[in-house]
Amino acid sequence: MESINTIKKVSLAALVTFVLSLSSVFAQNDTMYIMKSGVVIGQYNVDTEIDSIIFYKPTIEETTSGTFTDARDGNVYNWVQIGDQAWMAENLAYLPSVNQVADGSESAAGSYYYVYGYDGTNATDAKATSNYDTYGVLYNLTAAMANSASSSTNPNSVQGVCPTGWHLPSDAEWKELEMSLGMSQAEADDVGWRGTNEGSKLAGNAGLWNNGALENDGDFGTSNFTALPGGWRHYNGTFVGFGSYGYWWSSTDISATTAWYRNISYNFSDVFRTNNDEGLGFSVRCVRD
Repeated sequence: MESINTIKKVSLAALVTFVLSLSSVFAQNDTMYIMKSGVVIGQYNVDTEIDSIIFYKPTIEETTSGTFTDARDGNVYNWVQIGDQAWMAENLAYLPSVNQVADGSESAAGSYYYVYGYDGTNATDAKATSNYDTYGVLYNLTAAMANSASSSTNPNSVQGVCPTGWHLPSDAEWKELEMSLGMSQAEADDVGWRGTNEGSKLAGNAGLWNNGALENDGDFGTSNFTALPGGWRHYNGTFVGFGSYGYWWSSTDISATTAWYRNISYNFSDVFRTNNDEGLGFSVRCVRD
């Protein structure tokens, strides 16, 4: 065999011929070999490891919506791209157990899960209700966070109750969503009703909301986020607000007992931002990691 120094002096064609002849003893008919500088740097079984071979950079169509499956329970969710974020386009419906509405989530540690209008403890029965099917589950913040620590970063790493690959949005991530729809930074940083018609853009399913400024705005539903008026579980042990209001948690605490959230109302076209008691039962939307 020639020395390495001798090989370096031969022509490229001769080198390739030499390497191919050297490798032919070991080559398999069902294997594709990748070579660089006369050396095999990779190999793939053409029957089991590859689908196609291309010699140009492909154009990949950008996907702005789709579905995914929560492996925990088989629930299939729609998602939508808004700006640089991918959000669930419906409320989370993961329900490992269910509480009666009067259970004391506002005064006791632990995770509490509710389905609006259902006042029992059988999760199978709760999942059979139309409210569960349309509006998902109401979570106290302990359940929503799955006992994780508060996070204010964008993006954040609090998976919480969300499926693998998704996480509970921080207050900053909600702001990014709102600004993607036209809200200014100053408005996003404010407290109370902010912006102009971002609430109408986020809302969806005309007819589920009570008639008011939200549905009557010309941009109603244009983001395909499809926020719904699923109400909430009040800290006095009742369900309230169905058809009029939707509430969603963030992963960002403001104090030891309160956290930031978002609210959309049937009679306003903008979005409400403030903080409230972590024992309330609110909906959850997840954003992709």
